[in-house]
Amino acid sequence: MNAKVMLVTGGAKRIGAATVQYFHQLGWNIVLHYQQSEQQAIALSNELNAGRADSVKLVQGSLSSIKDTEVVAQKAIEAFGKLDALINNASAFYPTPIGTISENDWFNLVGSNMQAPLFLAQYCHATLQQNKGVIINMVDIHASHPLRSHTLYCMAKSALVTMTKSLAQELAPQVRVNGLAPGAILWPENPLAEEDKANILKQIPLQKLGSMLDIAHAIEFLINASYVTGQIIAIDGGRSIASNTKA
Repeated sequence: MNAKVMLVTGGAKRIGAATVQYFHQLGWNIVLHYQQSEQQAIALSNELNAGRADSVKLVQGSLSSIKDTEVVAQKAIEAFGKLDALINNASAFYPTPIGTISENDWFNLVGSNMQAPLFLAQYCHATLQQNKGVIINMVDIHASHPLRSHTLYCMAKSALVTMTKSLAQELAPQVRVNGLAPGAILWPENPLAEEDKANILKQIPLQKLGSMLDIAHAIEFLINASYVTGQIIAIDGGRSIASNTKA
């Protein structure tokens, strides 16, 4: 009954799933949100609940619609009766060259990367205030160094940076709001050529990919760092400050 509760959006795969597993091991109860990855979400929740019964609950829903986002928030709060942390991890990512951008692209990219974090914060802030909770937004180093042909995605992530800093002021002192800007942690799900991978690694001073555990450790730091709010921490091996970084 005393366990802290975390909502992780997009928690069925990749960084989201690693975050769920890490904090579950630390004793947190998890509300795992997913949209389409039902099979992975069920498998992960079954695995974790087998070790600690009723410690992970699933919430399915789209984050492209404000109405659907409100339902996700309501179900997440009802799952354990409270929230101590909101991790806005869900993120659509794909290129949108000028001349090809559609209304559907807007709803997908802006919806998941900017709109949903804002409205989830709005719908969840009361329970977070009661528990002196935290919000952590997954930004991107490309919010400040735009990626070619990804204008809509980078716009949304840039807005998320501003939102993080603004909400940190508005929700203080009860709720702290911070962001993480991952660099190359995992290769994209759409395969990259080996030459492209090598070119990316050349832009990283540490000359390697990060790990999903690096992100989980950074989230843990921000949850425990009681005097840190309104900050964006880059987890990118130094890529964002390297002189050879290319957009």
